[in-house]
Amino acid sequence: MLDLEVVPERSLGNEQWEFALGMPLAQAISILQKHCRIIKNVQVLYSEQTPLSHDLILNLTQDGIKLLFDACNQKLKVIEVYDLSKVKLKYCGVHFNTQAIAPTIEQIDQSFGATHPGVYNAAEQLFHLNFRGLSFSFQLDSWNEAPKYEPNFAHGLASLQIPHGATVKRMYIYAGNNLQDTKAPVMPLACFLGNIYAECVDVLRDEVGPLGLRLRLLTAGCGPGVMADAKVRAVERNIYFGDSCQDVLSALGSPHKVFYKSEDKMKIHSPSPHKQVPSKCNDYFFNYFTLGVDLLFDSSTHLVKKFWDQIQELLGHPMEKPVVLHRSSSANNTNPFGSTFCFGLQRMIFEVRTLGVWVE
Repeated sequence: MLDLEVVPERSLGNEQWEFALGMPLAQAISILQKHCRIIKNVQVLYSEQTPLSHDLILNLTQDGIKLLFDACNQKLKVIEVYDLSKVKLKYCGVHFNTQAIAPTIEQIDQSFGATHPGVYNAAEQLFHLNFRGLSFSFQLDSWNEAPKYEPNFAHGLASLQIPHGATVKRMYIYAGNNLQDTKAPVMPLACFLGNIYAECVDVLRDEVGPLGLRLRLLTAGCGPGVMADAKVRAVERNIYFGDSCQDVLSALGSPHKVFYKSEDKMKIHSPSPHKQVPSKCNDYFFNYFTLGVDLLFDSSTHLVKKFWDQIQELLGHPMEKPVVLHRSSSANNTNPFGSTFCFGLQRMIFEVRTLGVWVE
């Protein structure tokens, strides 16, 4: 059973690892992979119909914990403990939930102190007790009437007229005062771990078409044995078509991974594809996972050749019908989004899902 420290408006973790609000999805997955012998049975939950409109969830079923990530920026937004019987919890080093200590209303009062009067949701039959960055939900289905509290709220949770021994059903950690309106906070310094992250990526264009990318990068000093910077630093880097591998390495550093293409399903749509002589070497990608950018290099010249209903409003309508791209028959047969449409527009290719839109 996991034994975890609760830090309101910040994190849930222990001495070995920590799930911090604002943490990137990839970093959370890395923690789960590293500790797979302890944290088992993890589910990935998302909406197949509208994946960018609903939170992406990592469900730790063995431990009763859900990690809710913003679907667009993939940063940790809410930490939910939905089964407190599967995990030990403590606050400021003192346990308030173990097999021997039940998380009753009295125990929460003792551990966390006074707060504002709670809110009763009759439809859910749940009583929500809110601290800043932390909420507890108490199950009230066995009660005969809704809880009441005295007008003069001066004695902590004891002034709430709710049955003694009521226990917590769920706990939430989030940023701010309101769980319903919370958003993923800025990534904390502890999550940088020597990496760089892209705050924004802009397409550089002229009157003819795209020239390259301008990346606004965020970095912080967190190396071992070195005092971490107190602030996040922002720098700008430009990458252009025709840049060499050395140019890219100098601007962005080493990629997280290099991927060599085994096939090119779009090759037939290029000018005179029958005249192209098969290359003995494969084109390759530099994958920068923390930047959300992949750069494709020509295998012969080693130069950059490709990066990747509101798009039409900004750039106009495509002149030709889209090309249907089926990825399921390639080596990547686990793509959950199915076939996509590829539109050519102003020397750029936009890959569009049949349900919803994304751009590469």
